[in-house]
Amino acid sequence: MAMQNDMLSKNLLHSQTHIWNHIFSFIKSMSLKCAIQLQIPDIIDRHGSPMLLSELVEALAIKPERTQFVYRLMRILVHTGFFVKQSVSSTRRYEEEEGEGYSLAPPSRLLLKEDPLSIRPFLLTMLDPMLINPWQNMSDWFHSEDVTAFHTTHGGSFWDLAGQEPRLNLLVNDAMASDARLVTSVLLKQGMHVFQGLDSIVDVGGGTGTIAKAIVEAFPAISCICFDLPHVVNGLVGSKNLAYVGGDMFEAIPNANAVLLKWILHDWCDEECIKILKNCKESIPSKQNGGKLVIIDMVVEVDKANYELFESQLFFDMCMMTYVTGRERTEKNWAKLFLDGGFNNYKITPILGARSIIEVYP
Repeated sequence: MAMQNDMLSKNLLHSQTHIWNHIFSFIKSMSLKCAIQLQIPDIIDRHGSPMLLSELVEALAIKPERTQFVYRLMRILVHTGFFVKQSVSSTRRYEEEEGEGYSLAPPSRLLLKEDPLSIRPFLLTMLDPMLINPWQNMSDWFHSEDVTAFHTTHGGSFWDLAGQEPRLNLLVNDAMASDARLVTSVLLKQGMHVFQGLDSIVDVGGGTGTIAKAIVEAFPAISCICFDLPHVVNGLVGSKNLAYVGGDMFEAIPNANAVLLKWILHDWCDEECIKILKNCKESIPSKQNGGKLVIIDMVVEVDKANYELFESQLFFDMCMMTYVTGRERTEKNWAKLFLDGGFNNYKITPILGARSIIEVYP
């Protein structure tokens, strides 16, 4: 009986800890955001070697009375895998100091301000109050007639507000551009076959043209159109084989050999996706004449054995539910969508982490 009571107590306390860790999981992301805003990764990187706490405190432009709290911020960030500690000695002002110094863990290298593959803008966008606040209203949304929790919070759709609010528009464009740079760096190394043999391609929802520029640089023979809403592309200047075109993908898409949809379809419900797919089919030639659709998006449960990857896909699915009308899809979901959109077959190549390249043929 005593053993049974002991087990019940252990289970009870384990459950309490499990709940606590989920209650306070926001602390991980908000602590990271704080470190980014304080430019801690950049300061440590510029230091060039493991940085003592005293050196880090000295380099931070913070109130003197806050210096005693830097250790506690760094402790949670070491625990969550963004920094590592190692023994170090330093000569400072004619005195030798020994202790543990902070270095960047691999994930923090993707948060350096000047790194060409930095996803710092994506972090700052997703953790901005405009995108955090809708989560507070999710339960209200379940009882409302609003399309999304974002609408419940802000009184309009994500897309409407992005068109009206310059700050949100800038945040989103910067976030998407940073993601595009990272994805393109992998895509043009491991997925070159996707673009080989094409004469032209239209990047639908291409933002400020990060991917389009990379494609035409890697494939000078390809003519590329960066196609997005007028307020996104207005004022952007193209080049010999790159043009910016404003329009609405629900109305029509410019003609090309291929259409690229990077992280577009997950923003929309099935009915809206079918409209986009049908417009894509209208804009490209038959498969026999080289026509195809290139999708960069998540295929949920690509690798069930990878817990972290699968969790990321679930997080993004909740984001789609909260901000817009879309969802992350399984292969079965995608197959039905392609069939309903008028396409005959597809090929999935999972080489982009949580996302895959999907080549779809009319």
